[in-house]
Amino acid sequence: MGFTGFPAEAIGFYEGLVADNSRTYWQANKAVYQRAVRDPLDELLGALEDFGPFHVFRPNRDVRFAKDKVPYKDHIGAFGESQGGAGHYVHFSAAGILAGSGYYHMAADQLQRFRGAVDATATGAEIEAIVTELERSGMRASAMDALKTAPRGYPKDHPRITLLRRRGLVVSREWDQAAWMQTRTVVAKVREAWTAAAAMNAWLDAHVGPSTLPPDDGPSWRR
Repeated sequence: MGFTGFPAEAIGFYEGLVADNSRTYWQANKAVYQRAVRDPLDELLGALEDFGPFHVFRPNRDVRFAKDKVPYKDHIGAFGESQGGAGHYVHFSAAGILAGSGYYHMAADQLQRFRGAVDATATGAEIEAIVTELERSGMRASAMDALKTAPRGYPKDHPRITLLRRRGLVVSREWDQAAWMQTRTVVAKVREAWTAAAAMNAWLDAHVGPSTLPPDDGPSWRR
């Protein structure tokens, strides 16, 4: 049938989960989750398959080392990675939808290449201009985390110190819950956000690229 939006029932499911984040609630509403949340997300990803393939994150939270032992996530999210290395992320919750793209967390070898390219006059000015334009358009630039000061070997007054301090680079757009989310308009909105990041991702793929280090089990978007 194809994606036709997230039904109102999906909002109700997550509102209920926020109020009662328990296994009892989850088991009682598991069929609602599948029908109103997971199935529509799979259909949305099918409509955006040119950005995939995608991995849908599990609904359970990893609470092994967390102070917050709430067992279930209050959203459903999915992530796809291009051959060049850039990623595309989307999640849905009772609060709304977020779509983001870029390199959320860089491995050590990626971070070294990123900082070198940001530091260089030509390539650094290029990515700074790209990010500035994206922020002017209403997108938010961020990363998984950032240093509080300049990375070792770089001056604190570097002209692109904000970029140098970041341990990744993504841009995202977030929408509060609205009626259009119950329609196919979601496809166009998410596609528009991901497409807007194309120039930034092209820069990242050219100057950073995928890591050649063994994969770790670190944070990735909202796993």
